[in-house]
Amino acid sequence: QVQLVESGGGLVQTGGSLRLSCAASVRTVSMNAVGWFRQAPEKEREFVGRIYWRTGNTYYADSVKGRFTISRDNAKNTVYLQMTRLQPEDTAVYYCAHRSGFSGSYSSSSEYAGWGQGTQVTVSS
Repeated sequence: QVQLVESGGGLVQTGGSLRLSCAASVRTVSMNAVGWFRQAPEKEREFVGRIYWRTGNTYYADSVKGRFTISRDNAKNTVYLQMTRLQPEDTAVYYCAHRSGFSGSYSSSSEYAGWGQGTQVTVSS
């Protein structure tokens, strides 16, 4: 199973920006999408957004729509999460994972595999 590795987290002030990276050592034909999720302390893992590898089509949770942008670099097998206008409620550990197949909502963590170790994003007020 291909594991993904997140990086780019850190501490940022309210209104600031960060770009997270999600790198795959290899991209198989079965990996049709990468999803970003986040988990704040004592809260459940929350869907942030996803991107299709082949088309670049993206979809976002309402809470981040208009502020976060997912993109990919197929040559580098890397997906990015550009976060702008960050708010304290965006503080969480951010994870990426991949999925195969074409059924389901694409927003449930149970549909994904190859979870990375996560990267901490802290937004100070």
